[in-house]
Amino acid sequence: MGIDDLIVLAKNSGVTTIAVTDHDCQAGTVRAEIIGRRYGITVIPAVEFSATDSKRGSKAHILCYLPDRPERLEGLCKSNSLLRKRAGQLMAAKVARKFPVSTEFISKCCQGSTNIFKQHIMQALMECGYTTSIFGDLYKMLFSKESRMNVLMEVTYPSPEEIIDAVHEAGGIAVLAHPGFYDNFELLDELIAAGKLDGIEVYHPENTPEQQEMLLKKAKKNGLVVTGGSDFHGGFNAYPVKLGEYGPDEDEVAALMAYKAKK
Repeated sequence: MGIDDLIVLAKNSGVTTIAVTDHDCQAGTVRAEIIGRRYGITVIPAVEFSATDSKRGSKAHILCYLPDRPERLEGLCKSNSLLRKRAGQLMAAKVARKFPVSTEFISKCCQGSTNIFKQHIMQALMECGYTTSIFGDLYKMLFSKESRMNVLMEVTYPSPEEIIDAVHEAGGIAVLAHPGFYDNFELLDELIAAGKLDGIEVYHPENTPEQQEMLLKKAKKNGLVVTGGSDFHGGFNAYPVKLGEYGPDEDEVAALMAYKAKK
C-alpha cells in the first residue's frame, strides 16, 4: 500500500498516531511525515532493521524510533537492503527455473518496493494461476525450511548488538520487535542484562496474551519503554490484521516520546 493511502486509511480508522517502520529503509517514514501533517496524523519517525542472532541461529528485528541523526543510518539501510536484494533475486531465479514465470514479471510485482520479498514472488505465481493465495501450500513448499523443494536463500545480517549500537549512534531509541515471532526471549534477557535495549514491542499479533503480560512486567521492571503495532502489511499479511488493531495506549506513547529527555 502506498504511503498516501496508508495515511488516509489511518485517518479513516481513527488512528491518530502511527509509526511507519519499513524494513531497512527510511524513505517511507519521511514521506509519511509530510502526508501525515495534511491529515492531522502524528507520524513517529522509525525504521525496522534486520539482524541475525548467530548464537541461536535465528532472526531478530530491531526497531529504531525517533533518530536525531537519521542520515547516520543510511549506510546500514543500504548494506542490509543489498543483502536482502541479492537473496530475493536468487530466490526469484530459482522459482523461474521451477515455473514458467520470468524474473522480469516477478520484478513487476514488487514495483513500489525497495526489494523483492517472498510475497512478491507468490503474487507473481498467483497471477499466473499456480495458487489462489499468497500464504498456502505452495508458499510452504517454496519458503519453509522443512520443505525439500524450498528456494530459500539465508541471509546473515549484522548482530542485534551491532544494530543497536548504530541506532544509538544516530540518537535513536532501540526496541526489540515482536519477541514472540522469532522466539527472541533469551536474546531479550541478554540485551537487557547488557544494558543495550531501550524498549520492547509488547503489543503485537504474534505475541500471545501471556507473552504480552510477561513482556509488560519485564519492561516495567527494567525501566524500558513499551511499544506495539499491528505489523500491518495490507494484502501481504499472513492473516487479517486491521491498521491500529494492536498498539500501546496514550501514556505508553507519551513515555516513548519523552524517553530521551528523561534519560
